[in-house]
Amino acid sequence: MAKKGYSRIALAADHAGYQVKERIKETLQQEGFEVIDFGTHTAESVDYPDYAKLVAQSVSQAESDRGVLVCGTGLGMAITANKFRGIRAATCNDAYTARMAAEHTDANVLCVGARVVDADHAVAIVREWLKGKFGGGRHQRRIDKIAEIERAQPALPAR
Repeated sequence: MAKKGYSRIALAADHAGYQVKERIKETLQQEGFEVIDFGTHTAESVDYPDYAKLVAQSVSQAESDRGVLVCGTGLGMAITANKFRGIRAATCNDAYTARMAAEHTDANVLCVGARVVDADHAVAIVREWLKGKFGGGRHQRRIDKIAEIERAQPALPAR
């Protein structure tokens, strides 16, 4: 599967997603992907923004081709990752939305909820997302508009 153009996958999870992350990592490595595992490496409680940040930075700086984040719902990881310029993180807890995230929004970070889907389902979701090929055309026009909105945002004042 690694021959689809994505060979280096950044991966991270919080404590809720640790076990699912390990399963995804094992599968991706068996399928020929280079996996950059940013942690966590135990089920001990951690803060998901710390891990989402590492993956989002890796993808936004082109150190990784794509990123996968796992937390309890996938929501907190996506919110955090989407704070980074150029990141289009999508929470997908089924194969259809994962495929659409790839084909329609060119999502470069996939977020999965370990308390929403089991490890087998999470692996299937990641596989489907990685198989998806961005459609371009009308979808590119929309991605360009998202990027324009992102560039136009002023920095927020410190609180």
